[in-house]
Amino acid sequence: MEIGGLLLYLMALVTMGGIYAVMALGLNLNWGMTGLFNVGIAGFFAVGAYTSALLTTPPMLARSGADVGGLGLPIPLGWIVAPLLAAAVAWVVGRICLRLRSDYLAIATIGIAEILRLVALNEQKLTGGPFGIKSIPRPFETMDRPWGEIALMALVALLVFATYLFMERARNSPWGRVMRAIRDNETAAGAMGKDVEAFRLQAFVIGSAFMGLGGALTAHYLKVLTPEASEPLYATFLVWVMLIVGGSGNNKGAVLGAVLIWLLWTASELVTGALPTEWGVRIAYVKMFLVGLLLVVVLQVFPQGLLPERPPKLAGEAAPR
Repeated sequence: MEIGGLLLYLMALVTMGGIYAVMALGLNLNWGMTGLFNVGIAGFFAVGAYTSALLTTPPMLARSGADVGGLGLPIPLGWIVAPLLAAAVAWVVGRICLRLRSDYLAIATIGIAEILRLVALNEQKLTGGPFGIKSIPRPFETMDRPWGEIALMALVALLVFATYLFMERARNSPWGRVMRAIRDNETAAGAMGKDVEAFRLQAFVIGSAFMGLGGALTAHYLKVLTPEASEPLYATFLVWVMLIVGGSGNNKGAVLGAVLIWLLWTASELVTGALPTEWGVRIAYVKMFLVGLLLVVVLQVFPQGLLPERPPKLAGEAAPR
């Protein structure tokens, strides 16, 4: 591979890793801080992706039979509306499902995510059905290479940094302490006068909004959006592995896990590319096996992830000697 091609490959890796980092930070708010077992990431990802794509795709371009959308609005507007609509859907889902606990909540959220994915697959007039939406604009695509790719990578990095700062402020705030108290013992938190259900709903909605933002970023980066983009393998399984490997409850761990797992997922193509031709249909499963193997190894050596959660230092607390 030439140096120019290698640089483009590395920038693509960092850009997509950053997009996954945004979703991992949203999941960390759900699970790491509040203990919400949300396995419906793919559903909120799809809501954000299709919302931004339908709003910003130029009108009259081929969209495989979809009749709604194609408004040609600015990309930043799509990135604002997408997480807001994902948050609205999460509010409805949360009002119905958040009274469930643990594995029951997981079953409910993954079921709703599958419903949303099947809607995207079958509602051709809205989403283009199995053919999806094409000609989605990408930021800076009119710039010459590699400046357009560099600008997009820098923009995604800025969004990751802003999301990280937001999550850190939330984690270290009184609101974040209430969330951890609910995660650790919601009965005790309720006995202290905290509205457990309202706080859980807030965390669910905010975390899902960032998953919707991740979907919007992915749609514009890929420029083509089909139902396969919101498959649970890519939009749920990988994000969970990223958070667990990096360190649940630690925002730095969420970002680190996203970059490392995406690097492994992409680098595994070097292994799968050397497999015999008849293994072509099994490549996705081989990649899943490699990621699962890494997860097992990491949890054997680092049971709490590479960067375990550390409780924030309280005001006036002396630094450890």
